[in-house]
Amino acid sequence: MATLHSAPRFTQIEGLAGTLGSALGEHLVSAHEEHGELLLTVQRASVEDALRILRDDHGYQQLMEIAGVDYPSRAERFEVVYMLLSLTKNSRIMVKCTASEDTPVPTVTTLWPNAGWLEREVFDMYGVLFDGNTDLRRILTDYGFEGHPFRKDFPLTGYVELRYSEDEKRVVYEPVELAQDLRQFDFMSPWEGADYVLPGDEKATTSPVDEPKTTESPKQTGAGKKTDDKAAEKVSAGAPAEEDGGKDAEPPKPTEDRPARAKRQGKTTDTAKATEPKAKKAPAKKKPAAKKAATKKPAAKKAPAKRKAPAKKKDAE
Repeated sequence: MATLHSAPRFTQIEGLAGTLGSALGEHLVSAHEEHGELLLTVQRASVEDALRILRDDHGYQQLMEIAGVDYPSRAERFEVVYMLLSLTKNSRIMVKCTASEDTPVPTVTTLWPNAGWLEREVFDMYGVLFDGNTDLRRILTDYGFEGHPFRKDFPLTGYVELRYSEDEKRVVYEPVELAQDLRQFDFMSPWEGADYVLPGDEKATTSPVDEPKTTESPKQTGAGKKTDDKAAEKVSAGAPAEEDGGKDAEPPKPTEDRPARAKRQGKTTDTAKATEPKAKKAPAKKKPAAKKAATKKPAAKKAPAKRKAPAKKKDAE
C-alpha cells in the first residue's frame, strides 16, 4: 500500500519570492533565485523578526546551518547566511544579512536552540558578534587563540605557534622552529626574475676570479729560496721519455713495403696461404657390394642317433 505524504516530491519555487517577499514587508532588502533556490536578504536589525515570520507563518521549521562569508573590500565585510528547511513543503531557502566587525547581529537562539552552537562557530571563524547569545565563545580553536582563521586577510603562514603548556597550565605562543628557512612566494613570472635574493645567493655576489690572490712577501710563496732553486732542476733527467723527447722519430714503414722480412719462426705458415680457405675434397664413391651367389649349397643333414638297446634283465638266480 502506497504511503501519501503532504510534502511535494519536488521543490516548488515558482511564485515563492513574491509570496515571502510580501510577507516580510519592510524587513526585506532583496529577493532573487540562485542555483535553484530562493535567496532573501533582510535587514540586520530585524533578522530575528524575519526568521520568526518564516518559521511560524510559512512552515520553515528547521534551521539547518548558519554560515559566514567574508568580503574584505566591502564596508560591511561579513555576510551571515541562514539556511532554512520546510519539511511540509519540501522547500529550502537562504536568508542573509550583512555585518561588520563592530556591528553585532541579533541572535536567533530564541527561535532555535541549536543556533547557539552555529553562532559560536561563525564567531570563532570570522569574528562576527551576536547580540543576545549568552555563551558566545570559541568552539573550534583553542583558548587564547588570536585571530579568526576564515577571514580573507588571515595569514596563511605565521611566525608563532600555539600549544598548551603543562608547566604554566595555559595556552602559550612560541616562535616557530622550522627545519629550513621560511620562504615567501610572490608567484611572479620566471621570465621577469625575482626582486629578492634567495638564501645562499648572497655568497655569489663577488666572483673569486675578480679578486686574484697576490703574494706581498717571499714568505707567502712557499718554503723559500732553496726550494725555488731546487724546483728548477729537472727531476726527470735520464728518463727514456726525457732522452727521446727531443728527437723527431720517423714513423715506421708499412709492412707491405718490406719484402726482405725475416720468416716467422715456429710452425705458423705464411699469412697469405694460411688465410686462404682449404679446398674441399670430393666425397668418395661407394663401391657396389658383390652379388651373393644365387644358389646356396644345402646343408648336410645329420644322421639320426641310434637308439641304445635296452639292457637285458639278469636271469633270476
